[in-house]
Amino acid sequence: MKVLVNISLKAGVLDSQGKAVHHALDALKFDGVNDVRVGKQIVLQLDETDASSAKEQVTQMCESLLANTVIEDYEIEIVS
Repeated sequence: MKVLVNISLKAGVLDSQGKAVHHALDALKFDGVNDVRVGKQIVLQLDETDASSAKEQVTQMCESLLANTVIEDYEIEIVS
């Protein structure tokens, strides 16, 4: 089963990488970009066949290792 984990900084947490990208887009004359937030995506391939069990496992992975839950939010998407 393929699972996507999208991790982003929580609202209110300064995103210095996002600010740098925003500044670079402005310098390249890309108008109309109001804000940029940079995150990460983790793709997992699991042996699990039950979507509910897979989501529970990946939630534990996120809480234990994949995301810094103090400053980051995560979303789990079961793909197949």
